[in-house]
Amino acid sequence: MSTIMTTPVRPVVRTGERREIRVAVHAGDPLVLAGLRSALGGGPGITLRDDPAKADVLVAVAGDDPRRIPAGSARLVLVAEHPNQAELWAAVERGLAVVVARSEATPGRLLRAVADAHAGRGDLPAKPRELTLSGLSPRETEVLRLLAEGFDTGEIARRVAYSDRTVKNILHGLLSRFNLRNRTHVVAYALREGLI
Repeated sequence: MSTIMTTPVRPVVRTGERREIRVAVHAGDPLVLAGLRSALGGGPGITLRDDPAKADVLVAVAGDDPRRIPAGSARLVLVAEHPNQAELWAAVERGLAVVVARSEATPGRLLRAVADAHAGRGDLPAKPRELTLSGLSPRETEVLRLLAEGFDTGEIARRVAYSDRTVKNILHGLLSRFNLRNRTHVVAYALREGLI
């Protein structure tokens, strides 16, 4: 079960007055949550909130299921080491503004990320360039479509000029990312979710 907490931050607004930034924190691990709260709670102009709906910025840690990140009107700061396309797409749908690598998640970096997100300044990794509206890369979509048409690994590999190993790796990545059981399940999921 995920826990959500928040903290306020006071950025400088256009009039020159300082204003509180209401920040919510989301992390599945209680220790990570406590660490984020501690890092953000001491920041000038930051007020922690329990309800993301009442926050200006939501700081969330990427986990097993990015769809557990609360959706709302808050701008999202995502803490993740190497977010995959599914995590990034789910985060984009939830208002992603800034991605902070876990290894760089110091109190100063987190406070700067919160201020940037609140001010509307984005900071995203280069990786999303391959991201499509479906949340799949073009080659994942191509392999899934051929799998849905009934082709086996060897036939898919020949049609798209990949090795059998590459096709297997693509399918394994999809099964792992979406927590699916087998090829039939991945095709059913893709069709149900409108991914292909």
